[in-house]
Amino acid sequence: MWRHCAWLVLLAAVMGCSGNTGNPPSMPMDSGAAAAGKHYHIAVIPKASTHEFWKSVHAGAENAAKELGNVTILWKAPAHDDDRAEQINLVQDFVTRGVDGICLAPIDSQALINTVRDTKKSGIPTVIFDSGLNDLNLYVSYVATDNENGGRLAAREMGKRLNGKGNVILLRYNPGSESTEMRERGFLETIAKEFPDIKILSSDQYAGVSEQTALDKGQQLLLKYGKDVNGIFAVNETSATGMLRALDEAGLTKKIVYLGFDSSDRMVRALRDGTIQGVVLQDPVNMGYQSVKAMVAQLNGQPVDKRIPTGEAIATSENMDDPQIHKLLNPEQY
Repeated sequence: MWRHCAWLVLLAAVMGCSGNTGNPPSMPMDSGAAAAGKHYHIAVIPKASTHEFWKSVHAGAENAAKELGNVTILWKAPAHDDDRAEQINLVQDFVTRGVDGICLAPIDSQALINTVRDTKKSGIPTVIFDSGLNDLNLYVSYVATDNENGGRLAAREMGKRLNGKGNVILLRYNPGSESTEMRERGFLETIAKEFPDIKILSSDQYAGVSEQTALDKGQQLLLKYGKDVNGIFAVNETSATGMLRALDEAGLTKKIVYLGFDSSDRMVRALRDGTIQGVVLQDPVNMGYQSVKAMVAQLNGQPVDKRIPTGEAIATSENMDDPQIHKLLNPEQY
C-alpha cells in the first residue's frame, strides 16, 4: 500500500514538473495532445511582413490553427521582399529548432531550392504558398492564386476599357518572383492574342520591392511615355501604389486606364474615387488557411492535392460593393 501511494506521489510530481513554465518551447512538444493527437508547431514564412496582403495570409493561418485546435503558428518574415539570404536563414533556423512543418512563400523560385531540399532531407515537409518553387518534388503542395489567370483578367479588362486599341505599359515587380512573373506572362500573352491593336510600349521595367522604388520607376516611365500611353498595369500591391502616386504627381489620374493587383486601403479608396479602374484580387486569408490545413493533413498521413487554387477576381467601381468582391477588397488581417 505504501509503495502504491509513494508511486502516485512521484507520478504527480513528475507530471507537475512537465507543466507549462511560461516560456515558449524552442522545439515541438509531443505532450500537447488535442483531440487529433500530437500538437504541431508549423513555421509560416512569407516574403515580407509589411504588405497588407501578408497580414491577411497570417490571419488565415491563425484561423486554421484555431479551427484545428492542436497547431501553433510560428510566423516569421524577412524585413524586405528581396532578401533571399534572410529568408534562407529563417528556413534553416526553423529546421534547427525542429518544427513539424514549414509553409513558405519563396522570394525566388530558384534561390530557395537547395534550402527546401535540405529541409526535406531533414524530415520536415514544406508547403509552398503564394509563389512557386522550380522543383515539384521538394514540396507537399502549392497553395496559390492562378496568377497567370489574374494577368489574363487584367488584360481583358484593359482591352475592354480601351475598346481594343491603344498603347499600354506593363510595370513588372521583381526578378525571380514566380507569382508576379506568371501575372506578367498572362497579361502580355492575352493582349497579344486577343487585342492585336493594343501596342505594348514598355514591358521590361521592374518596380522593385517598395512603394518608393515603384514611384521612381513610374516617374521615369511617365516622363518617357506619358504623352503616348493609354493604359498601365502594375502587378502587385507596392508597384500599384507607387505607380498611382506617380500618376497623381504627373496629373494623369483618370486620364489613363490604370489597373493594379492586390487590395489595400489605398487601392480601395482609389477604386472608389475612380483614380484606378480595376484591381485584380487574390484571397490571402484563404491562402494562409489552406496552407496550414494542407500541412496538417500531410502530418496526419492524409492525402494532399499537389496544387490547391485559392481563387482570383477583378474588382471595378461597378462591382466593388458586391458581397464577395467587397470581402476580397477588405480581407481580415492579423
